[in-house]
Amino acid sequence: MTSIINHFSTNTTNTDTDMNTSVHTHGVTDQKTDMNIAMNRDMSISGLHKAYREGSITPAQVLAAIRRQAAACEQHNIWIYLLSESEQAAYLAGLEALSPDTAPLWGIPFAIKDNIHLAGIPTTAGCEAFTQCPDEHARVVARLIEAGAIPVGKTNLDQFATGLNGTRSPYGACKNSFNPEYISGGSSSGSAVAVALGLASFSLGTDTAGSGRVPAGLNNLVGTKPTLGLLSSTGLIPACRSLDTISIFTYNADDANRVLGVAEGFDADDAYSRANTFDNSARHYGAAESRLTLAVIAEEQLAFFGDQAYQRAYESTLTTLHHAGFTLREIDYAPFLEAARLLYEGPWVSERYLSALPLVKDHPDAIFPVVRGIIEQGATPTATALFEAQYALKSLHRQCRQLLEDCDALLTPTAGRHYTIEEMLDNPVEYNSALGYYTNFMNLLDFAAVSVPTQITGPGLPFGVTLVGEHFTDRKLLSIANRMQQIFPLPMGATGRQQPCLSRDGVQFSDRIEVVVCGAHLKSQPLNWQLTERGAEFVSRTTTAPAYRFYALADGKRPGLVRDEARGTAVSVEVWSMPRKNFGSFVAGIPAPLGIGKVELADGRWICGFICEQYAIEHATDITQLGDWRAWLKQSDA
Repeated sequence: MTSIINHFSTNTTNTDTDMNTSVHTHGVTDQKTDMNIAMNRDMSISGLHKAYREGSITPAQVLAAIRRQAAACEQHNIWIYLLSESEQAAYLAGLEALSPDTAPLWGIPFAIKDNIHLAGIPTTAGCEAFTQCPDEHARVVARLIEAGAIPVGKTNLDQFATGLNGTRSPYGACKNSFNPEYISGGSSSGSAVAVALGLASFSLGTDTAGSGRVPAGLNNLVGTKPTLGLLSSTGLIPACRSLDTISIFTYNADDANRVLGVAEGFDADDAYSRANTFDNSARHYGAAESRLTLAVIAEEQLAFFGDQAYQRAYESTLTTLHHAGFTLREIDYAPFLEAARLLYEGPWVSERYLSALPLVKDHPDAIFPVVRGIIEQGATPTATALFEAQYALKSLHRQCRQLLEDCDALLTPTAGRHYTIEEMLDNPVEYNSALGYYTNFMNLLDFAAVSVPTQITGPGLPFGVTLVGEHFTDRKLLSIANRMQQIFPLPMGATGRQQPCLSRDGVQFSDRIEVVVCGAHLKSQPLNWQLTERGAEFVSRTTTAPAYRFYALADGKRPGLVRDEARGTAVSVEVWSMPRKNFGSFVAGIPAPLGIGKVELADGRWICGFICEQYAIEHATDITQLGDWRAWLKQSDA
């Protein structure tokens, strides 16, 4: 296997589719507005809240500036429906009962991909014949609005969320925020470009095959693809019902964590909803500490499709991370690719067919031609094909998980090449498939992901990488993204503005807990099975700090370790590493007078370990002079 890591020690280094459908821009004129109206303001959440508290601007003024700027950016084909001043009035009125101190998204403008419901506003999924006008917000949208966020409008997308490039829309190809000759990435194209150009502080996209990551990577944004089910899909027009998730575009990991913290929540009305885990909550986000190990793709399996600038950007990113203390470990990417092929070559395409019914049967001409060609394939797969694919996927999932063992995340390029719009229109199927080379496996394998920008290439286009982890590792991935953004200090989207100071609160992530044992749980002792059968592994034999007294309890079967700084000495102990998920049941089974507390070791660390209640030593035998449970057992047997 050729290794790109071997080089680290020496390397430091426009054509639109026809506008067949009109865009609803209520109250917006075609005036030539200064292109820097929105860009001159810090549109991050922290930046706007600072301005609001200072009184230098109001939410109404921000929204008015966005509407003017949207008219100036009309050629980017960002919006399908832009809310008017009167349509936003009710949302602004709702802020009067809140404040930035109590509502985490107070006055923060956000954009919504037009396959997600906003009450009273048409949802098209990029197809006018499919239009529906919902009476209720999507559940995620409602949560954001309750937290003070203000909707700006509904954004352009690859029709029915089918595509990764942003050109498959009758509302026009959505143009890249850095260079309008290039694609923006899709299907969440408008949502990404809106944030990149300063027309929203964050936006909602969706992600089935990479739609929450590719647009982020191509527009210098953080793209968060949450664990499946972490965000409710109630009010989302599905592309693949079992694989969809709403995604989030932001300028930085701090904002992503804040928005995710508001948007997430179990939804009993959504059959695919999943409750979050404790250690994946917003409070566990920060700047990832310690030496992190990232899995990277073997060099011969990388694909940049002729884009030398992207290849150099990727190599430079890895070199920088290596010098910043990251450990990079090459893995075999083959099973990930095999899983990815199942998404479009396997029976899951039938879900796209189901989502477009009955339109695909009764009015196929209303569907964008390339999209129709993909969706119609979903009419043919059989039940046997589905089960065969599920069997294959189960095996591939196990292989992929094993490859990522002992790694904090997998790191891949977000996309291998940045195509022009003209190139994509000339070869829409092959080039769209190339954009999914690093993304299509993700939801099939139930992984979480965060796309993070790391470079601006020589041609002036953004490049980013994606961090991939098991489900419910969202905060861990965002915390690694935080650390990477501080290593690669790029501006906010295409605005040219410097990022605000990101959180430097250090966090460490481990799925194991070290436990100090000193008696019946030692190696070869009667209760050692309580460790080993819970997956615990031996770490080391050492001693406590010289601050403990040691007793044989009255039953003669267990020792008692009691801290006594005045008369204490060092006691022989073992350290074991136990899976975090099994620690609770282990502690719950410990009988009085023993318990788990913090034990100081000889090296000064305080680790969870066995301690004894003071009352129990009244009838116990002091064996401190032996300092070792095995020595006591040997003496008592004699």
